[in-house]
Amino acid sequence: MAKGIQAEIKQMKPFSSSEEEAFIAILRTSDGLQQQVADLLKPYGLSPTQFNALRILRGAGESGLACSEIGERMINHDPDITRLLDRLEQRDFVQRRREQKDRRVHTARITSTGLEILKTLDRPIEEFHRRIMADIGESSLKSLIRLLEKVRHSSTK
Repeated sequence: MAKGIQAEIKQMKPFSSSEEEAFIAILRTSDGLQQQVADLLKPYGLSPTQFNALRILRGAGESGLACSEIGERMINHDPDITRLLDRLEQRDFVQRRREQKDRRVHTARITSTGLEILKTLDRPIEEFHRRIMADIGESSLKSLIRLLEKVRHSSTK
């Protein structure tokens, strides 16, 4: 049986509210999941943020995306998308070109090398998701998704 968040973080006094307890539990869960993904990606020399950017660019297809648009789609906010893309470009995972219409805009596109690394990672990532969520069940997963959407929506009010 899983122990509660209070025991996990060795907090002696009760939380001041259920809202605080839920908030801390979400943060702790997110941190744990992110660490596991980082460990999975480490042998490939990728960070979770780099992996996310590559997946975004794969989804964009041949047309690519402007840096600002990549930033808007990121799971975790990254204030320096340019530097992130620099690192991916150095490894030939991404290429950037200045737009003819507006020379201030650089469009990033995933390269064949970037597509290959993602193809290599598709199965391990899918297996990771299935393993982590295996005990939850489809109905509970749908409920969890809806609840997390409510939390994200209420945090933008």
